[in-house]
Formats: sequence, structure tokens, C-alpha cells
Amino acid sequence: MDRSKKVGFIGLGNMGLPMAKNLLASGYTVYGVDVNKNSEDKLAEIGGKIGFTNQNLVKEVDLIFTSLPSPEIAEVVYLGETGIIPNSEGNITVVDLSTISPDVNRKIAQAAEEKGVQYLGAPVSGSVLGAENATLSIMVGGKRETFDATLPHLKVLGKNIFHVGEDPGVGTVVKLINNLMVGFHNQAVAEALTIAEQSGVDHDVVYDIVNVSTGQSALFTRNYQSFISKNEYEEGAFTTSLLLKDLKLAKGYSDSLNARLPLAEKLIEHYEDAVQKGYANQDMSVSYAMIQDTIKSQLLES
Repeated sequence: MDRSKKVGFIGLGNMGLPMAKNLLASGYTVYGVDVNKNSEDKLAEIGGKIGFTNQNLVKEVDLIFTSLPSPEIAEVVYLGETGIIPNSEGNITVVDLSTISPDVNRKIAQAAEEKGVQYLGAPVSGSVLGAENATLSIMVGGKRETFDATLPHLKVLGKNIFHVGEDPGVGTVVKLINNLMVGFHNQAVAEALTIAEQSGVDHDVVYDIVNVSTGQSALFTRNYQSFISKNEYEEGAFTTSLLLKDLKLAKGYSDSLNARLPLAEKLIEHYEDAVQKGYANQDMSVSYAMIQDTIKSQLLES
């Protein structure tokens, strides 16, 4: 088989599996690896190859994508004893699509360079729907020639693809900026609609007006149409816990630059409270319902 048509994909979760499916649909043979064997089985059902480990996957393909939930897991997958880089003989390209941290991107890139492995830090934005429809934004940091060579594959996964710079962590810097703003907008929607609720103003009216005014945002449309108006948060594509993780990563990186983020600090406290109160695995838009629940509790106590 032509090795240029063989692709490895580690991490077949909510984002990874639909991206792997799009690669399959575009004619690539996809070798999938996930700790959840049910996810691997789903890939196999549509023609993917499974039964591999991180350790032996590097012997099968020249290009590996990863989509992982945390910086800690990324370090294990890339740098652990059974990880990609220690077990590589070089001459492969690895592209991390996760939202981790710029420093972890750089740490992985340094280890990769020592083994002759090409590495790109390429976090994505656009949620599960964007992954399914291949409309993701992809922010890539790393060597330009590696980016150019990988671009045909990236175009299968996303619509808006940017080479941000040669620094392997710079794409993640931009992703954290984006998700910091997501956090602000998410809370703004929750608090704005709370004012409407307490004032007896119809939410649909507020939405219609703000949607054509200066307060409009993609998060308002997303949160209101898909979640708040339906009062359904369980099937959210981006959970409160994931948003909290990204806000903490943004703050941590800002701290390393000696730049204080006062609103982000308060927002992190708020979402830590939300997680402790049981909203962790619901869509982040549940922040609105959390405020309503608090108001109801206060009224009962009074």
C-alpha cells in the first residue's frame, strides 16, 4: 500500500473520531488508536484499521495525528516509554490537534527534533459539529516546510487553516486566546439572559434584537439556539470542565509572561464552582441554568 495514503490517528474521542472519519472518506487508510476500545470499534465499522498501540503505530505510517484531552496525556502519548517519539526511527511527521499548552508543544517539538521527527502543534476550533463537517479552524505552529507537506491532510479536516509561525507552540497561544474569549462570551450570554429572565422580557425578542446589534456573537447564537432555548445541556459538545481546563491553560501561560488576567481569574473561580456543583459534564452554556438554579435556591431560603 502507498504509505502516503496511510495515516495514524491517536485519540478517537468526540473530536478525533469525526476527523478520522473524514480522512477515511477522503481515501486515506486510517490506523486508529484509543484507550477506549469502543471508539476503536466505531472506526473499524467504517473501514478503519485498529489493534495497534502508540508504540507500533510508528512502524506503520509516516504521518500521525493526535487529538488528546490534556497536556499530561499528550506528554505520555508523545514522550512516555511506549510513546510516539521514543519508539520512532525518525522520518515521520506528527501533528497534535489537541488544546494543550505552548510549553508542552515546545517540549514535544524539541524531543521530536532530536529523533528526526517533524512536529506541528495544530489545535483546532469549531467543536464537534465543525469536526464532523470538516469546517474546523486549525492554528498551526511549526516549520513551514512541514506545514506545507501536511496541508493536503489538514484541508480534509478543516476549512480555515493558518500557519501562525515557526514556533511549535504559537498556534496554541492563539487557540488559548480564542478560548479565553469563548469563556467571556459564554458568561456574558448567561448573565444577559438572566437580566431578561428576571425582567420578564421574552428571550426570543432579546435574541432577535441583539443578533442584529453590537452585542451579537457566535457564542450567543450557539448557546441560545442549541441549548438555552431548549433547556437541554446534557449533550453539549464543549463541556464546562473543558472550558475550565482551557481557561486555566490560558491563565497559566499568561502567568509565565507576567501578565495578569483579572477577569479570567474570576471566571476560573466561577467555573470551578460550577464543576463542584455538578455541572462539569454538561455543555458550557449550562452557566445560564446554573445562575437560575442559584436564584431559585436563594428564593427558597428566603
